Amino acid sequence: MSAGGSEHVLEGGGYHAVVTEVGAGVRVLRHGSADLVRPYPAGTVRPRYSGAVLAPWPNRVTDGVYDFGGETHRLPLTEPERGNALHGLVIWDRFEVVDRSAASLRLRDRLVPRTGYPFAVEVTVAYSLDEDGLHTTVRGRNTGDGPAPWGTAAHPYLRAGTDHVDECELTVPAEGVLEVTPDRLLPVEVVPVGGTGLDFRHPTRIGDTAVDHAYTGLRPDPDGLVRVRLHAPGGRGVECEWDPAVLPWVQVHTADTPDAATNRTGLAVEPMSCAPDAFNSGRDLVVLAPEAEHAASWTLRAR
Repeated sequence: MSAGGSEHVLEGGGYHAVVTEVGAGVRVLRHGSADLVRPYPAGTVRPRYSGAVLAPWPNRVTDGVYDFGGETHRLPLTEPERGNALHGLVIWDRFEVVDRSAASLRLRDRLVPRTGYPFAVEVTVAYSLDEDGLHTTVRGRNTGDGPAPWGTAAHPYLRAGTDHVDECELTVPAEGVLEVTPDRLLPVEVVPVGGTGLDFRHPTRIGDTAVDHAYTGLRPDPDGLVRVRLHAPGGRGVECEWDPAVLPWVQVHTADTPDAATNRTGLAVEPMSCAPDAFNSGRDLVVLAPEAEHAASWTLRAR
C-alpha cells in the first residue's frame, strides 16, 4: 500500500482528477494537458498539505489549546516549530467510498472522539467533474450527543503553466487582510488591504511578494460568488470559486519554502469557513448541534 493508500481517478468535461484515499485530497487536477494544481508523485507523502481537505478546523489553533463547552482542550502540536495545531485531523485518515461514477466520487470519514477533540463528527467529501471544472463539497455532521466546534477548508496549490508564481497575475477580491505575528503567524488584526503590499483586488503581478495571509471582506461578482484567479503571461490561468456567505475567508500562500521543488511553484488558495484560530476567537466558527450539519462547496476550473 502506498503512502497515500489507494486512489480514485475521475474523468469528465475535459478534466482529469486523482483523489487520494488518505485524506480525500486532490493529488492531480488537469484540464487537457495543463496542470491546474501542483501535483505530487503517487505513493509519496503529501507535501505541505498539497490538495488536502482541512477539517474539523482549518489553519492554526494557537498552542493547540482552546476552551469549549466549559472545558479546556489540548490538541497535538502538528506545527511544532511554531507551537500550533495545524489544519485539522482528517488529513491522514483513510476515507471509505460511499458511491462513485466515472466523473464523481463521495468519500466518508467518521471522526472518533479523542483527547483535544472529544466530538463525534462524520465528514463527507464529494467530488464531481463536468465542463465547468472540479466541484467539491465538504460536509460535517455531528453524530454525538453534544455541540461540536467545526470549520473546514481546502488546500490546493494552483498552477497557471509557469514554473513559479512570480510571473503570474493574482486577483483576490478582498477588502481586508489579517495581520499576523512574524514568528508564529498568529492573528493580530484585520486591516484594509490598501497600502499593505498585499492588495490584489485587481490583477497584479506577484513578483517577489511573499504572501501567507488570510483575507476577508470578500467581494463577490454579480452572481454572488467570489473568484480568486491566477493567470500566467498571455492569459492562461486557473480560478477557485465559492460562496462567501459560507466561506468568508481565504488563506493565500506563495509557498515560500527552503525546498526548490516546492518553493513558489504553486499558489495555495484556501477558502475557509472560519478565521485562523477560530477555536479561540470564535470568529465565524460553526457550532454543530447534535445531528446538525454544515456544507461548504468550491469549484476549481481552467480560465
